[in-house]
Amino acid sequence: MRDLGVGFRYLLRGQKWVGRHGRQYGFGLLPGLITLVLYVGALLALGVWGDDLVTWATPFADDWSGPWAGLFRGFLTAVLFALGLLLAVVTFTAVTLLIGQPFYESLSEAVDRDVSPDGTAPESGLPLWRELWVSARDSLRIVVRAALWGVLLFAAGFIPFVGQTAVPVIGFFVTGFFLTEELTAVALQRRGVRLRARLALLRSRRTLVWGFGTPLAVAFVVPFVAVFLMPGAVAGATLMARDLLGEEERTDGEDTDDEQTAEGITA
Repeated sequence: MRDLGVGFRYLLRGQKWVGRHGRQYGFGLLPGLITLVLYVGALLALGVWGDDLVTWATPFADDWSGPWAGLFRGFLTAVLFALGLLLAVVTFTAVTLLIGQPFYESLSEAVDRDVSPDGTAPESGLPLWRELWVSARDSLRIVVRAALWGVLLFAAGFIPFVGQTAVPVIGFFVTGFFLTEELTAVALQRRGVRLRARLALLRSRRTLVWGFGTPLAVAFVVPFVAVFLMPGAVAGATLMARDLLGEEERTDGEDTDDEQTAEGITA
């Protein structure tokens, strides 16, 4: 259970790092703001035309008597919007990282240089177009995996009691895992760690990943909050990636308070 607190500490350290580096934080906000506008527009469209879409998809309910057709379609509309919101949470990071690849690469490299004992940061050596292609390809694979989990959890949601209690909790843990993968990918791709190896690395420290990603998944339910947390999340994921790979870190006593917080959480 100690890793849960350690993971949460990396999330706090990332926010603290961007708080000390205002210029990096400002640049890091731009991709999230662009993505937020796109997603809000899509969710508003789903809210406005979702009922029409459900009505079109359920012509068999036209002849139902009484209020049943309205109740059934209202339920499906609510489920459709909830599923859209879940997919928005899961894909928000991937889309933001894709849009903001140059911004977040710069931020991640700055974190590496700041905490590295020799003041250097690993570089991929790939041209920008190649980095964008790799990032888009891997993000699509992660989104497909996350969507499959979303379908399973959606189906499990119809199980009495379990669907209303355990399934939402599991959903946040699953979302947190995939969020962490997307965020750590910024630093790990620069180190030449491929997707399969990244997933194996994260699975080997699941509680660490959950401690970092699950609180973030809960916060990311509110997209506006996600925009402001995103730069710090990238910074914290870079620090955590160094831990996962066993890389040394310069010690200067700046993180004493965070360590005490983590110890309080795991106590």
